[in-house]
Amino acid sequence: MTNVDVVKQAYSNFETGNVAGVLALFDPQIEWCECKGMPFVKDDGIYIGPEAIVVNVFMNLPVYFDGFNIAVNEIFGVDTKVVMVGYYQGTNKATGNPFKANATHVWTLKDGKITHFFQAVDAATINS
Repeated sequence: MTNVDVVKQAYSNFETGNVAGVLALFDPQIEWCECKGMPFVKDDGIYIGPEAIVVNVFMNLPVYFDGFNIAVNEIFGVDTKVVMVGYYQGTNKATGNPFKANATHVWTLKDGKITHFFQAVDAATINS
């Protein structure tokens, strides 16, 4: 599998609720950089390891949002980097407002495992 294929598999697993499948693609020491503007992020938004990501990110999505999903417009990569360009959509539970917010993810891979995730997202739209 290419690095692009690994990341595509991660999105496919996330879309179908296969969290175990997503986590199987992560390096045990993955560094996850969640956008500080997301409503559940505390401190710097950096989480190390799959368990920290599940507890601090994945488990918070249904707490803060209804119908949260990621729409992927394109995925491309070179060497160890893979980029996703798309958007998040759902409804913010605190405000009751639906959102469609631009999102970009940059993934780093080594030996077929995801070692780093960086998120850039229009958090203002999500939080309005």
